[in-house]
Amino acid sequence: MSLLEQQRDRARLAAGDELKALLYNPSAEVLYALLDNPALDETLLGLLLSRKDLPAEILENVAGRKNFLKSYAVKRALVFHANSPRLVGLRLLRDLYLMDLVQFSLSPSVSAELKRHAEEYIVARLPQLPLGQRITLARRGPARVAGALIATGHAQVLEIALDNPRLTEAQVLKVLWHDKLPQVVVLTVANHRKWSQQYNVRLALVRNSSTPLAIVLSYLPQLTVVDLRELAAPGIVPENLRKYLLAEVHRRMVASKREAAAEPESLRGELLSQPKNQEGPEEE
Repeated sequence: MSLLEQQRDRARLAAGDELKALLYNPSAEVLYALLDNPALDETLLGLLLSRKDLPAEILENVAGRKNFLKSYAVKRALVFHANSPRLVGLRLLRDLYLMDLVQFSLSPSVSAELKRHAEEYIVARLPQLPLGQRITLARRGPARVAGALIATGHAQVLEIALDNPRLTEAQVLKVLWHDKLPQVVVLTVANHRKWSQQYNVRLALVRNSSTPLAIVLSYLPQLTVVDLRELAAPGIVPENLRKYLLAEVHRRMVASKREAAAEPESLRGELLSQPKNQEGPEEE
């Protein structure tokens, strides 16, 4: 019998220090045999799952055993393991506790797909969360979660979520795209020291039907003519706002024509201000 076969047989029966030593065996066959050992408890399995070099097939095998999945620690270790197969992560992700989901979603090594699913599970739980946890998520959660909290319009989390360093312009714009947005949201965004200065955010505020007219009118002089014309197209904004947009476009066009007409006079003025007699080069 070869040494590998001996180790494999011992892995099924070993206990104590011998079992612990086998947890670090490089052979996948030995590790498979370990999973059948009745002495392999949750603590020892946790040590096995902490191995960064653990093959994906071992992780998949563990994930396929219901007796192992009774342990939350095992499920968490499987989801967080870098070599865990995609389907294992997708299947077990929803079972994670809230703050573990947050930690997972913020991990730089997590794939975009799994990160998106983790964020969706967090957002789905928001309505049932106590205020304290929502405030924590508003302050430290991922951008998508912060955006979802902003959209609720809850006064105690709104400002905190807007100050979240992970919040992106894309998420703010996604929130402002909703037509039936609580007005407190648009007012808070419009007065926020950072987001109120972003051109695309101002454009989105102009488009949103919940934005007060006074705020919209204050933004119009800063928008490009191209954007003003696009917004003034029929059906984009209410008619009462559309007339202001068209008036601003007209004002810009008149101002542009005046500038164009004044330019030749300015050039003539520059020519007249130059000396009439220019001395040529001295003759030798």
